[in-house]
Amino acid sequence: MHQPVAPAHPDASHGRTPRRAMLASWIGSALEYYDFAVYGTAAALVLNHLFFPDSTAPGIAILLSLGTVGVAYFVRPLGALLMGPLGDRLGRRFVLMLTLFAMGGATFAVGCLPTYDQVGFLAPALLVLCRLIQGLSASGEQASAISVSLEHADDHRRGFTTSWTLQGTQFGTLLATGVFIPFTFLLTEDQLFSWGWRIPFWLSAVVVVVAWIIRRRLEEPPAFEAAVEESASTRGASPITLAFRFHKAAMLRVAAAAMINTVNVVFLVWSLSFATSVVKLDRATMLWVSVAANALALLVIPLAGTVADRVGRKPVFMAGVIGSAIMVYPYLAAVAAGNWALIFLLGVVMSGLLYSLANAVWPSFYAEMFPIRVRVTGLALGTQVGFAVSGGLTPIIAGTLAGTGGGNWVAVGILVTVACLISLVAAITAKETASLSLRDIDAVHTSRTEAAVAAGADTAPVPGGRAQ
Repeated sequence: MHQPVAPAHPDASHGRTPRRAMLASWIGSALEYYDFAVYGTAAALVLNHLFFPDSTAPGIAILLSLGTVGVAYFVRPLGALLMGPLGDRLGRRFVLMLTLFAMGGATFAVGCLPTYDQVGFLAPALLVLCRLIQGLSASGEQASAISVSLEHADDHRRGFTTSWTLQGTQFGTLLATGVFIPFTFLLTEDQLFSWGWRIPFWLSAVVVVVAWIIRRRLEEPPAFEAAVEESASTRGASPITLAFRFHKAAMLRVAAAAMINTVNVVFLVWSLSFATSVVKLDRATMLWVSVAANALALLVIPLAGTVADRVGRKPVFMAGVIGSAIMVYPYLAAVAAGNWALIFLLGVVMSGLLYSLANAVWPSFYAEMFPIRVRVTGLALGTQVGFAVSGGLTPIIAGTLAGTGGGNWVAVGILVTVACLISLVAAITAKETASLSLRDIDAVHTSRTEAAVAAGADTAPVPGGRAQ
C-alpha cells in the first residue's frame, strides 16, 4: 500500500485572515440563499400568473413555476463540474467573484424580464435561463466559500469559522422571507403584479456591491498559494482527474451524508403543503414556524461549530442526523392534529436546533475529507449531487408516498428516516479530522501515487483508486 504524503505547504498562520474570509463567505451565502428564497416565494405568489398563459389551469401554472425552482437543483452537479476545477486551479477567490456577479446578475435580470403578455413563450424561456445561471453559480459559490474560510481559519477554530457560511444561508432565507412581507401588505394586487414583485429581485444588486467590496480585499489562503506554486512548476494532472481517480469514495461519502438535506426539504416544502392544503391550516402562521426555526438556527450554528472544534465533527453531525430522524414523527403528527403550540415547539426544535447541528458542522466535516489540491472540486461535486437528489426528488417522492389524499405523513416520516440513515452511515465511515492540522489532513488523504500523478511524474492508471 502506498504511504500517505503531504504536499509541501506552510503550517504557519502568517498570511491567514480568518475574520475577513469568514465575512466574505457569510455574505456570499446570504446572497445565494436570498436569491433562491426570493425566487421560490415569487414563484408561488406571482410568477405563475405572469409568465404563463392565462388559459393555463391554476394548478398547472403553479407546478410550472415551481418546476423552474427545481431546475436550479438539477443543474448544480454540472455547475460543480465546471466551477470546482476552476476553484482548485485559478483560485477560491476567482470563483467567489465569478459566482457573485453571475448569481447577482441573474437575480437582478429576473426583475427585468418581460412577462408572457408582452413576449409570449420567450418569457418563461428567459426565466428558466436565469434560473440555470443561478444554479450553476450556487454550486461553485458554496464550495469555494467553505474552502477559503477553512484554509484561512486557525486550526483549532475551523469548525466555527466555516459554520458562518451556513449561518449566512439562514440569514439570506430570513431576509428573503421578510422582504416580501411589506410588498404584499402595502401594495394593491395590481401594483404587486405590475411592478412590486420586481423590487425584491433588484435589491440583490445592493448585496452584490457590498459583497464585492468585502471580497476584493480577500487574499487566497497561504497554503493554497503554495500548492499553486508547486503545481506551476510541474505538468501534473488536473483537479478533476485527481478527484475522480483518487477521491471517488470521499465524493460518494459526501453525497450520501448530504442526504440530511431531506429533513430541510420536508420541513420547508412538503409539511407546508400538507399543513395548508390537507389539514387546512393558515399559511401565514405556518410561515412563521419557518421564521422561528431560522431565527434559532442563527444562534445554534456558530455554537455547534464551536462544539465541533472541541469534541469532533462526527459526534455533533451524527447527533443532528439522529435527532432529526426521530423528531420528524412528532412534528408531522402535530401538523396533522393542527396543534399550533406543538407545531411551533417541535418544528423549531427539529429544524432550528437538531437539523442545525448537522448543518453547522458539514462545511468543515465534508471539506476536510479532501486535500487542498482537489478540495473545491471534491466538495462541490459531492455536495451538489447530494443536494440535487434530496432537493430535487424529495418533494416528488414525498408527494407520491403521501397518497392521493396527501395525508399519509407517516410514510413521509419514514422517507426522512431512510435519508437520515444513509447520512448516518456515511458519517460513521468518515475519518475524524478535528484534531488534525490542514497539513496533516493533506497527508492523510494524499497517497504517494497521487502525489506523483499531481506532480506529473506518474500517469499510469492505478487500480483501486486512492489510498485512505
